[in-house]
Amino acid sequence: MDRKKISIIGSTGSIGTQALEVIEKLNGKFEIIALAGGSNTELLKKQAEKFKPKYICHNSTNQLNVSGAKILHGAEGLEEICSNKENDIILVACSGKIGLKPTLTAIKNGINIALANKETLVMAGDIVMSEAAKHGVKILPVDSEHSAIHQCIKDIKFVDKLIITASGGPFLHKNIDDMKKATVEEALHHPRWNMGRKITVDSATLMNKGLEIIEAHHLFGFDYDDIEVVIHPQSVVHSAVEYKDGSVVAQLGLPSMHIPIQYAITYPERLEGIKSKSFSFAEIARLDFEKPDFEKFPSVRLAYEAGRTGGTATVCLNAANEEAVFAFLDGKIKLYDIYTIVNKMMAEHKVIKTPDIEEIFAVDSEIRTGTKELINSRITL
Repeated sequence: MDRKKISIIGSTGSIGTQALEVIEKLNGKFEIIALAGGSNTELLKKQAEKFKPKYICHNSTNQLNVSGAKILHGAEGLEEICSNKENDIILVACSGKIGLKPTLTAIKNGINIALANKETLVMAGDIVMSEAAKHGVKILPVDSEHSAIHQCIKDIKFVDKLIITASGGPFLHKNIDDMKKATVEEALHHPRWNMGRKITVDSATLMNKGLEIIEAHHLFGFDYDDIEVVIHPQSVVHSAVEYKDGSVVAQLGLPSMHIPIQYAITYPERLEGIKSKSFSFAEIARLDFEKPDFEKFPSVRLAYEAGRTGGTATVCLNAANEEAVFAFLDGKIKLYDIYTIVNKMMAEHKVIKTPDIEEIFAVDSEIRTGTKELINSRITL
């Protein structure tokens, strides 16, 4: 494998830090052009001193000085990084809508994307995938489920159905009343994966699986009727595809984000890199599967509805959910209120069927404001 040049947007987050572990283990296979983090300048500085990128970008008000690196700031800094054609690939690992514009900038500059930012495709999947096709850019999925599907598809024209697995989160074996009384600590106690707080709550409500359905639709071009979700608590089968002849091909592996991160940035090659331990069917012993309970986890149904509606419906879904999750984490609402709030915002939203990027951001802002007002009105009642 030739030495690749890479930039990481979101280097101080969960995916970003694991990506740097992967790169370190690959021992000289990558040159890091830029690292971009948020407000955690202390960690960003440590990363920069260790990996010696040419550029560092942050959005903190704190001063940041690293010898030999050009310091960039905020959205303009991200645009500069993603315009740099030195990059062979850019890992977009930040969370939130901030990942969308830099991703589009990189695509327009012919730079391949390793994508771990859900909002990019949930908010603007049609635009992003159209631009990627126009500029001959690969969008390589980092999420374990989409990475699994990518690995299972040999010839997409023979595939009938995508099967996305879900662990079921911490409330799989709880009832609706338990979920309605759930604390923040209970929602953050995921049985299989170590993730950021927001995505862990999404896993508890299964909204993360809803967002992944929308992402899969855009990544692989499948109708929503041909994307199925199945609960698989062991998180060993990461996803599968069913071919027209009835054959099902699944990708298996231990629950570790290092593997899909490495596959995305080294594609199409497979290198030894980080491997937690050898996979053993005998040790795993059993694999369980069941249909999701859409009454207990109605967020999945909302995501299907938003995806089928298209346009800004998915922008509304994403923005309302994110603000509701933040309110839950702040102790302002209950876990099950997240669904109620998102459902209400979606019911009242007037969908724009073919929005441009500015309209997408305008709707995102409008929905966030409306969601906050709704949450505050519920608190004062």
